[in-house]
Amino acid sequence: MRRALITGYTGQDGSYLAELLLDKGYEVFGLVRRRATPGDQNVAQLAGQVTVLDGDMTDQASLFAAVERSQPDEVYNLAAQSYVGASWAQPEATAQVTALGALRLLEAVRLVRPTARFYQAGSSEMFGLSPPPQDEATPFHPRSPYGVAKVYAHWAAVNARESYGLFACSGILFNHESPRRGPEFVTRKLARAAARISLGRQRGVSLGNLDARRDWGFAGDYARAIWLLLQQDQPRDFVIGTGETHRVREFAELAFAHVGLDYRDHVERQPSLARPAEVPALRAGPSRAQRQLGWQAEISFTQLVAMMVEHELAAGRDGLPPH
Repeated sequence: MRRALITGYTGQDGSYLAELLLDKGYEVFGLVRRRATPGDQNVAQLAGQVTVLDGDMTDQASLFAAVERSQPDEVYNLAAQSYVGASWAQPEATAQVTALGALRLLEAVRLVRPTARFYQAGSSEMFGLSPPPQDEATPFHPRSPYGVAKVYAHWAAVNARESYGLFACSGILFNHESPRRGPEFVTRKLARAAARISLGRQRGVSLGNLDARRDWGFAGDYARAIWLLLQQDQPRDFVIGTGETHRVREFAELAFAHVGLDYRDHVERQPSLARPAEVPALRAGPSRAQRQLGWQAEISFTQLVAMMVEHELAAGRDGLPPH
């Protein structure tokens, strides 16, 4: 039985990856930062199946302890301060968790379990202003503290591979969403607004840049790609995405149309929500992943939007008071 350690276990990606690994017969350990209130709704269905370890990406000793306790064959570093907007308000905290946290975990693996295979969660935000399509040869030009931190973590993994011979690789994932996405992200915000407005529980929603273009896929599909990266004969970095791009307003249009509404009647552009530096367009060039991993997205953009809105409709109906 192979053993895997997942940081960021309770997040969207961590929950889908844990399910995938359990289905494949792994013993799974999930690193969880201790909080006063629980935040494990994404992994409630996995209770008793995953060994939960206390740890914090800003605490080196706890990472050494987690690697020592789990003795993993594979380590998946998904932990991050992953909300781009918040990285402007908390740049140092973002760097401590997202950038230096990856370095601390790599050091723990190098010194405690150097035979383990290491996955570093990269991000399309690393490309920033570089024009699409963006692939493995595209230069990084991040436009947020989050993007900068992810570039640091990426190069830390590359350096560990080239300097110490670790099997360390980075999956540069483009935007991937699901009903488990945090409510502050624009996709979940739109899906929830469309559902709640249709149920009479909300009046409108404010957004920043409606013309930003992103390559959106389903997080469950991307969990397969993450696993496949660590099954290769040699460590290599891969761009993971659909190769399609859509504007935020397209997501809004589909989400509201799913409940019979026109998004223009309910979505308000709020300039104060715009970021200090915008990333206009991200679109993956995923040919290497398609060719070498045999991976491609299975859930379409339209299916993804419908899935997320249906989830919010069900949640909204359950929350309505009885008639």
